[in-house]
Amino acid sequence: MSTENEGTAVPPAPSAPPVPVDTPVASPQAPVPTTPLPPVPGGPPATSPYAAETPPQTHTPAYPAEAGTSAPDASWPPPPPPSLAFGTPAGDPGDPAGTGGPGGPDAPWGAAYQQQPPAPKSGRGRGGLFAGVLVAALLAGGLGGGLGYTLAKNDDDTSSTTVSASDSGGDVKRDPGTVAGVAAAALPSTVTIEAASSNGEGGTGTGFVFDTEGHIITNNHVVADAVDGGTVSVTFPSGKKYDAEVIGNAQGYDVAVIKLKNAPSDLKPLTLGDSDKVAVGDSTIAIGAPFGLSNTVTTGIISAKNRPVASSDGSGTNASYMSALQTDASINPGNSGGPLLDAQGNVIGINSAIQSSGSGLGGTGQSGSIGLGFAIPINQAEYVAQELIETGKPVYAKIGASVSLEEGTGGAKITDTGAGGADAVEAGGPAADAGLKPGDVITKLDDRVIDSGPTLIGEIWTHKPGDKVTLTYERDGKTDTVDVTLDSRVGDS
Repeated sequence: MSTENEGTAVPPAPSAPPVPVDTPVASPQAPVPTTPLPPVPGGPPATSPYAAETPPQTHTPAYPAEAGTSAPDASWPPPPPPSLAFGTPAGDPGDPAGTGGPGGPDAPWGAAYQQQPPAPKSGRGRGGLFAGVLVAALLAGGLGGGLGYTLAKNDDDTSSTTVSASDSGGDVKRDPGTVAGVAAAALPSTVTIEAASSNGEGGTGTGFVFDTEGHIITNNHVVADAVDGGTVSVTFPSGKKYDAEVIGNAQGYDVAVIKLKNAPSDLKPLTLGDSDKVAVGDSTIAIGAPFGLSNTVTTGIISAKNRPVASSDGSGTNASYMSALQTDASINPGNSGGPLLDAQGNVIGINSAIQSSGSGLGGTGQSGSIGLGFAIPINQAEYVAQELIETGKPVYAKIGASVSLEEGTGGAKITDTGAGGADAVEAGGPAADAGLKPGDVITKLDDRVIDSGPTLIGEIWTHKPGDKVTLTYERDGKTDTVDVTLDSRVGDS
């Protein structure tokens, strides 16, 4: 699956707020696809010159990065300014047009008039009736008098007929487990990032506080253009703004760490959850700055796990690969790098990419959320961030073999030659020691189905060097398995 790293330079904020819409009910999610993933549009040739653990060295981005692009991709023009109708989906279930709702032409008007029975002819009956009416009249008179006095007194005291709640909205307690409670706790530690290259071009993304020393986690594509001589600034919801610097970035993982200059002493890192324990259907909360609208909160669920995603950073270089968490929480350009939270407020992922109707699903309009968002699992991102803080460089697990990125191979096919004409199977590497050869097609890694080269890369990168995995492969129509101990590669080059 090829997606965009959702982000562009930020257009001016609309003069009027967008029309709010109800969150759609999530529909059952499809399982992880078993058909081969398409290569990233404009990507490398069908026979990849890259190892399974190495992303393509030349890659034409399908979509621009949300921050720091020197020039937007011609195939993805910048979005038009938002209008009041922004975000209102076609076929809004709240639209009453064409429906026969309450009060409509088909609604009943009530029961027919019932004729009263004739009065009794007996004098005794009339007396009884008269007495009953008299008592009712006296009761009604007393009630009316009391009610009239009360209304008159209230009118004298308040000069109003409106009814007020006992507590205003600001005094209502938001429990920690509610969306409002989670947002209130997480927003102070979620920041808006502005990154620009040396020529001043850039954009906006999101990040969150990783530790008390001032480290902020975000996406690589948010700050990529600021790595060499650019500038980075961070703004908190309180309005406080700090200069920052890029400590390290991992293009393949699409993770970066920046550090605040003159960081305050009261930073509160967000609590990291366990992305391995996330289940499909779990509630999610995303925080970010979609289209520059900082501190925006949206909700949804986990739609799928282990979704193979290859996304462009918009710079025309390598692609990023992930085995992603899929969510239907609304994620748009500017959300990149922001936290994806569980219902308890723990970070379970970093929002990184979206699939949109403007990127190959039949739509032609402005690129934006259609409920298909993808986040880097926090277990992987935490490991990468710690490596970047300690060494400034990413460390990747590898098997030491180059694989094809073309469709229809039924798995990850080991190519005949590697990058720059090197051997496709690295001498002395894990694949060579396991007996793998060019032409072998890897179809499973442990119990995970591998349907393409990008899927294999993403799955390998969820592991650490030294991990042992079992590869299932096909050769000459026969299937076999082999155990492999993953090696390591340092840096993106």
